[in-house]
Amino acid sequence: MTDTAGTGALPAEGLPAAQVLDEIRALRATDRPTHGGRLFAYVYDPGVAGLDELAQAAYAESAHVNGLDPTAFPSLLAMENTLVAAAARLLGGGPGTGAPDVVGSVTGGGTESLLLAVKAARDARPDLAEPRIVAPASAHAAFAKAAHYLRVKLDAVPVDPVTLRPEVAAMTAAIRPETVLVVASAPSYAHGVVDPVAEIAAGAAAAGARCHVDACFGGWALPWLRRLGAPVPPFDFAVPGVTSISVDLHKYAYAPKGVSVLLHRDPSLRAPQFFAYADWPGYTMVNPVIASTRSGGPIAAAYATLRHLGADGYLRLAASTRDAVAGLAGAVRATEGLRLMAEPESTVVCFTADDPKLDLFVLVDELTARGWHTQPQLRYADLPASVHLTVTAAVAPRVPEFGPVLADAVAAARATGPVALPPDLLALAGGLTPEALTPDLVAGLADGLGLGDGTGVPERMAVVNTLLDAAPAALRERLLAEFVGLLQRPAW
Repeated sequence: MTDTAGTGALPAEGLPAAQVLDEIRALRATDRPTHGGRLFAYVYDPGVAGLDELAQAAYAESAHVNGLDPTAFPSLLAMENTLVAAAARLLGGGPGTGAPDVVGSVTGGGTESLLLAVKAARDARPDLAEPRIVAPASAHAAFAKAAHYLRVKLDAVPVDPVTLRPEVAAMTAAIRPETVLVVASAPSYAHGVVDPVAEIAAGAAAAGARCHVDACFGGWALPWLRRLGAPVPPFDFAVPGVTSISVDLHKYAYAPKGVSVLLHRDPSLRAPQFFAYADWPGYTMVNPVIASTRSGGPIAAAYATLRHLGADGYLRLAASTRDAVAGLAGAVRATEGLRLMAEPESTVVCFTADDPKLDLFVLVDELTARGWHTQPQLRYADLPASVHLTVTAAVAPRVPEFGPVLADAVAAARATGPVALPPDLLALAGGLTPEALTPDLVAGLADGLGLGDGTGVPERMAVVNTLLDAAPAALRERLLAEFVGLLQRPAW
């Protein structure tokens, strides 16, 4: 980070507010655009006039409210309960349904929701010395993070390279007596396909295990798409055996980051999620989520967003998103050398290349140079490298522009040709173990890839992605951790 003030990380004298805001705006100028429908990952833009201002005002109203103690700040408790009720109703729970006793908690994001789902399942079985969870290989990486943090064994089940879903028989066969949780995605982030939730949940129930549906990505989109006539398969609390569901409100509920909801079918399932501690001389700590102190800002902003948009607003946004997905998928089909990884069934368009002369990583760079920011996905098992597009309502007006830009970027990528790494570097990436990475070797690789000069991330990432694509998963992890570590250095 550049010291734009020129007075050190902490100036000797405070700076005028206008100058500080100018610094922030200068730094933000280097970011990808969060609005305008040209960024297909990380942010969710509904394109609704005035919504940002409403959310910001609501955030400011509750920014200094602390979620640590709901008895001190009942406003935050009321807003959280409203968000939980809205999510539960949308996902098949609440009075008059087959899951009338659904309860939930508001968390800081999808990863926290998934960590807590794993924690609740693990802590419900204190008799197990080595608890395990079963998840498709396409399940979000946050489950691997949860397994690592919570010392739970993750049993990953391969996905079919054509359907991009796990086989039900393989999921069921992976369940052991030590399995505390079985996972399904609705949809998977990488490819946007919905797992066979009903069958997976039935297998989990028969084995006496919990079943968590990770609907962080699609839980606020799929129900509206279903109301519009899309053939969305059963995935929520209407499915017997589903014991918990996560849904991120900062995705397709279009709330500012970070707000997610973790729902449990009944209070007894949620009980192990809590942490309480009284064996010290301070206040008795009781936390339903991982964080203790929590700003009320994101929760108030989510509350304002949901109340303002309403069911009719979300239905309109879902219709715009559906149309945008169809248009983008059509542009991919019309482009020679590209093919869809799966026919879209949610809010994702994912494609790969069948032409060996067309390097997807170069294509991503060419799209970025034209102002369209996509997300490259590396090879995994039998799955090829691909390009992921998270589609939001704000994309819809941009769809007519995308086809010609995509065709032009493909032509430019073909003209450039695939990235050709030196043979010795390719051999190194294919045979090096994470343990063999020395600081000098990392520094040399970073310099060669343009990551070691302190100027930030290179504008073109094809060479970096090609190296990572050639490396096995364990080496990718270590390389990425080292490279990000080089980027995250103090601004002295």
